[in-house]
Amino acid sequence: MTGESSTEDRTATGTTVLKLGGSVITDKSSPETLDGDHLARATDAVAAFEGELVLVHGGGSFGHHHASEHGITTTAGSHDAEGARAVHDAMRRLNDALLDALRERGVPALPVHPLSAATRDDSGELSLATGVVETMLDEGFVPVVQADVVAHAGRGVTVVSGDELVVVLATALDADRVGVCSGVPGVFDTDGVVIDRIDSFADVRAALGGSDATDVTGGMSAKVEALLGLDAPAWVFGLDDLDGFFDGASPGTRVD
Repeated sequence: MTGESSTEDRTATGTTVLKLGGSVITDKSSPETLDGDHLARATDAVAAFEGELVLVHGGGSFGHHHASEHGITTTAGSHDAEGARAVHDAMRRLNDALLDALRERGVPALPVHPLSAATRDDSGELSLATGVVETMLDEGFVPVVQADVVAHAGRGVTVVSGDELVVVLATALDADRVGVCSGVPGVFDTDGVVIDRIDSFADVRAALGGSDATDVTGGMSAKVEALLGLDAPAWVFGLDDLDGFFDGASPGTRVD
């Protein structure tokens, strides 16, 4: 991926927002364990992409393990600073591992930690300093935004999921394409077949469930609900389709 970009480039070619799911780059069955092969494949694909890109990553076996241990979710808060630090520090370690893999491939990636760049008000609405991300893009960097804990008015800290961050960033940056690279090849119907397209949550509610491993952010149901609120088209797909997504294909399940 090149390190040159500008506001004019973004207007002409558009911005892609991609989430690398925690189930893709980590082994969610074992605390704080990377999936080295998947991480290498994902970062190889990112390095080959020539467009303007914002990366978001989930918690996987890093953040979710500690959040579950301390009882912190997207709605259940905590005033325990040690618990908040445990979640944040685990996510920072995962973010560092992703950044290191990107650096080895020549990608000019920089971290964005929502704990220091975002808050929730007392209604739960998230406010993220997206200007930081936009300036990074203008200066030729690839922002890498992690799921995290954030200060939440009246609740201490709560979890902000990668899915929610994708929506906020895609909206603020007027993204052209949004991808959610997941541990499955798309959204399954009740027969286990990948759904080609979703434009209404009610139509797929019965088919959507949670994650098979510890997940404090709502699993596939939360992903689809979040993506349906976007103006840009979004796709949920597996790692095998990441190169195709970058090439402009329509892999997995389209959500719009």
